[in-house]
Amino acid sequence: MSTFDRLAGNFGKRNSGDFLLQRLALLNDAETCCQEGEKLLRQNKPGIARQYFEKAVSLDAKSTHGWFGLGMVLIEAEEYAASLDCFHKVIKLDPKLPIGHANLGRSLHETGQSDRAYECFRRALELDFTQVLQNVAVAVPGFPSASNRTVLQERRKWAAKVAASEGAAPLALKVGQGEDKACLRIGYVSAFFHRENWMKPVWALVARHDREKFQVHLFSDRTELTGELQAILAEKDRFHDISGFGNRQVAELIRDQEIDILVDLNGYSYPPRFPMFLWKPAPLIIGWFNMYATTGFDCFDYLVGDDCVIPAEEEAFYCEKIVRVPHSYLTFKVDYPVPDVSAPPCLSNGYVTFGSLISQYKITGLVIDAWSTILTQNPDSRLLIRNASLGKASNREFMLAQFMRKGIDEKRLSLQGPADHFEFLQTYDDIDIALDAFPYNGGTTTTEAIWQGLPVVAYWGDRWVSRTSATLLRAAGLGRLVADDVTGYVRLATRLARDPGGLKAMRLEMREHLLKSAVCDTASFARSMEKLYLDVWKETTG
Repeated sequence: MSTFDRLAGNFGKRNSGDFLLQRLALLNDAETCCQEGEKLLRQNKPGIARQYFEKAVSLDAKSTHGWFGLGMVLIEAEEYAASLDCFHKVIKLDPKLPIGHANLGRSLHETGQSDRAYECFRRALELDFTQVLQNVAVAVPGFPSASNRTVLQERRKWAAKVAASEGAAPLALKVGQGEDKACLRIGYVSAFFHRENWMKPVWALVARHDREKFQVHLFSDRTELTGELQAILAEKDRFHDISGFGNRQVAELIRDQEIDILVDLNGYSYPPRFPMFLWKPAPLIIGWFNMYATTGFDCFDYLVGDDCVIPAEEEAFYCEKIVRVPHSYLTFKVDYPVPDVSAPPCLSNGYVTFGSLISQYKITGLVIDAWSTILTQNPDSRLLIRNASLGKASNREFMLAQFMRKGIDEKRLSLQGPADHFEFLQTYDDIDIALDAFPYNGGTTTTEAIWQGLPVVAYWGDRWVSRTSATLLRAAGLGRLVADDVTGYVRLATRLARDPGGLKAMRLEMREHLLKSAVCDTASFARSMEKLYLDVWKETTG
């Protein structure tokens, strides 16, 4: 009887954790450890697989296979900072391994090192790893070095690849589609209808639609809605579960429902659905809500924005026609439980706490520079950052190290991980002034911060994605919180920090102020969107 057979007898099934760890202890060949680690990954046992790959690199520090496998395990565990060292070793051992450069780029992007990520993605493309075109297309609006022209070019490249591989051709539309009619069928496509807090602007519009003029169809890649969200839908509205459907199937369903105007709400947050629009299942295709830049796809007829996010001089960087609504292209209504507004903590702490609950990948080196300058100019202040990525120790250590290199004492920083949404919002009780990120602003983060009574410090950037907070704040009557540049951003944060009385007054008055502003005037926004739909429909049908 072999040693492995005896172990199996002692510890039960061969795939039990105890058996696998005992087996690992007996292995003394790096490549065997890697092969076993890959099997474990396929069996959805990443924790034990990680130990196999760690054993592999301990046996052979030059095992490209081992370092790559360990890096992948760490990425899947969202330990992006820890994975960086693994992929640096991979490309040092094999500089011509394209997927090594691609995964290093992914980890760099997730840790906020966007421009270095872009360099890695481009190196992978030089090595003919075209899969990385999607990574670039998704992330490029947030690369500090990218211009509007760069965004257009990179998204065009990926769109061309998708079109070539999909082989889609416009479907023959049903009789009556594309003709003038009294009641238009509007189809909204999203994988995120269930994300009530994120989809506030969408649900506000759906709730306010005039059902005499519009019938609403939701095409959802999520199977269910909560009872509260289902209650928003009118009797004649339709909910279509498209989860598990191929793109052509979805296109045919949309065509068969005789949708007149199809509105994509996903943008690059759910790239797998982009190919569906190539089938042109409706006379008009519009992008709204989650775009932040051109789609790069010629099948989109229009993109909805406003004068703030898409000035006239930037229209050349879009392949869609640009249509605008008054004020902001985003409004919101909070219809779910949120914490009450609290007093600014500086009143009891005796010092100001700056903070941000924005996603980690948006916290670039430029952001850390600005935040460090703010802390330096306000020596008694603190900084609180909370996001899902900071739930991992390696990511927190990486973030701390960046601030410490700027001379910021780690005792002035509070780095916190994820929580359920209500508790997450309660974090604002511990923050006096919210700081926006750039070039990739907050959207939901900005609306949630101001609803909790905080000022959000932002500045006027050079592209749509860096003016999202500006459009929200201006529509909220808070344009004074939008600086002209980074220098003004730092100066504004400092000025607010030195006025605790102003912070208290803002908290007391904020919700009432917002409810009277355009950013919460969902009824007027719905009328503006409906007018826009009718105008482009009339233009199309003549």
